[in-house]
Amino acid sequence: MNKTLIGAALLASFALAGCGTLSKVDSEGKTDNPVFPAAEDTSFHTGSYPNIDNLRQVGDGVTRDQLYDLLGRPHFAEGFQVREWDYLFHFNTPEGRKTCQFKVLFDEDKIGRSFYWAPAECADIVKGQAPMKPFSLSGDVGFAFGSAVLTTAGLSTVRDVATQLKQLSKLEQVAVAGHTDRIGDAGANQRLSQQRAESVRNALVAQGIPSSAVRAQGYGESRPAVQCDQQDRNDLIACLAPNRRVDIEVQGQR
Repeated sequence: MNKTLIGAALLASFALAGCGTLSKVDSEGKTDNPVFPAAEDTSFHTGSYPNIDNLRQVGDGVTRDQLYDLLGRPHFAEGFQVREWDYLFHFNTPEGRKTCQFKVLFDEDKIGRSFYWAPAECADIVKGQAPMKPFSLSGDVGFAFGSAVLTTAGLSTVRDVATQLKQLSKLEQVAVAGHTDRIGDAGANQRLSQQRAESVRNALVAQGIPSSAVRAQGYGESRPAVQCDQQDRNDLIACLAPNRRVDIEVQGQR
């Protein structure tokens, strides 16, 4: 190789190495000022649409091999022995396509420690596509003792849940789980728990939630939320109220 080619190769190497030093990263993989490369400098030119489930697995302690498996190679010419990787991601949102930059900073052992989004609200897109937190109708809020008929307060809660479900950009599944306390016959409690689950399912469907997305399952007294040992029956019924409940767990995207 002649001197001209060698010189060109060295210059190219230094140029690439410079691309990986945008942020001042300390030995613990932290920085006070994360600096993002210009989006138009991406080596992929168009970026990519990430796998959301893979993106959610990225966190403190991730290795470079794991990042490569989960997200692919960085989208920018980061250089050699760098302490940061940058990606250009696109997301389909109700408002249209959103383009975001994602930065990973590594400690001195090349373990991922810090993670940044530009713009910052891009982090909410990923969080918003996570499964929603479960709802619960418990005790006499949802049902009277021994009953599978929703109370007025219970119906109001179901309406609130349905309103939130309708705001999702995509509703995948609603799992309605009915439960009872331990008072009475186990077989009767199993039937009662199923009836309670069906009552909530029917109420959700009546509020406009697609019936195909909602399933109901009764679990009887097998999954208590609390344990009680009161001797007085009224006191015991009051104590066991959290066990007389219906849980609503939702899978969907905001």
